[in-house]
Amino acid sequence: MALVSITEKAREKVEGFRAGVADSETQAMWVEVTGIQSGEFTYNLSLKPLAQASPDDSVEDFGGLPVVVPARDADALRGATVDWSDDLMRGGLTIDNPNTPSPSMQPPPADLSGPVPQRVLQVIDRQINPSIAMHGGSAQLVAVEDATAYVRLGGGCVGCGMATVTLSQGIEVAIKEAVPEITSVVDVTDHASGTNPYYEPAKK
Repeated sequence: MALVSITEKAREKVEGFRAGVADSETQAMWVEVTGIQSGEFTYNLSLKPLAQASPDDSVEDFGGLPVVVPARDADALRGATVDWSDDLMRGGLTIDNPNTPSPSMQPPPADLSGPVPQRVLQVIDRQINPSIAMHGGSAQLVAVEDATAYVRLGGGCVGCGMATVTLSQGIEVAIKEAVPEITSVVDVTDHASGTNPYYEPAKK
């Protein structure tokens, strides 16, 4: 039995993303845990060479799409399902995971103080960037207006067809939990400049 599963709709979407990158036949979908927020795991889904998988990692083939789960994340992701949502606000790849972190895994609360933009910056610098840097990505705060934080993704996140899950299940959760004044996080990245844009550039 596979460690994780992927719905047919999600597989087709990822196959479409993969077809748009260089050396597509060598690329696999990696499903990785990046941290813990609000008592739930946060994730990064990305396309990386299958050759980077170690012998201990879980590699499953779904209709020609290899899916890699690093050995360190196997227990946290066992039984999880990757799906696709067409929701206009939170659409994209999603993960339905029956597992939750144990209390001992919870990180200590961050010491956040100062104005709202400064606190959002602290979250990005201390929590978000160290996590997504492992996957070649970065996040930058563009602006805070009312209760909305505008974030631009960089590096490996630009044009990545799976940036949605990084934003909605990682960055947005982390910012909203640490800075309650923020009620929404908007991605203003020009993904059309990436190697595989998957939606229209956000209006600046």
